[in-house]
Amino acid sequence: MLKRIVRWLRRMILIFGTLGLLAVLLPRLITSLYAMNRIYPVEKSPAERVAVVFGAGLRRDGTPTPILRDRVETAATLYFSGKVEKILLSGDNRFEDYNEPEAMRQYALSLGVPGDALALDYAGRRTYDTCYRARAIFGVKSALLVTQKFHLPRALFICNALGVKAVGVQANNRQYWNRSLLIWNFREQLATLGAFFDVFVATPPPVLGDPEPLFVD
Repeated sequence: MLKRIVRWLRRMILIFGTLGLLAVLLPRLITSLYAMNRIYPVEKSPAERVAVVFGAGLRRDGTPTPILRDRVETAATLYFSGKVEKILLSGDNRFEDYNEPEAMRQYALSLGVPGDALALDYAGRRTYDTCYRARAIFGVKSALLVTQKFHLPRALFICNALGVKAVGVQANNRQYWNRSLLIWNFREQLATLGAFFDVFVATPPPVLGDPEPLFVD
């Protein structure tokens, strides 16, 4: 009797363990397949009116991290090559001493991007929030999403699911440490699972406000 119970427990652990692993891995696989033909290098990207740049953290001195600088630099290249008219810089500004969008703006200005080509989203706390607000607040219906390749599948999935017709542009401008890439990709596994929950189940509204359309046609 005891042996039967032990075998049953082992079987249940194996089944639920397998299901749990699939629940974590399958969303990432789905978004990767979805994004496969929607990601471009800068030189081959299509033209759109807007490039959306996602926040990626600040250093202690308040300046963009290397990964965020790559995103802003890539968006600036798109602007100077005539592939976008405006750049939407979206990041976190929940705290007075932490202002991602402004740090991104300052860096873009230092690269020569004119101020009137930059729009700031101060409530882009998560990828989901950035995509939601791009459509709801800034009136973005289609865009180039600018971020690193490991992040693009989730960003593309969320933005398209929320009504922003988007393709991605890789912001891999430097060689990243293998350890960092491992951490970022592991985080994406969990974050992509959360993205599926947000899109299909919770649909949480982010911080909203008055509309600020980027273009008045």
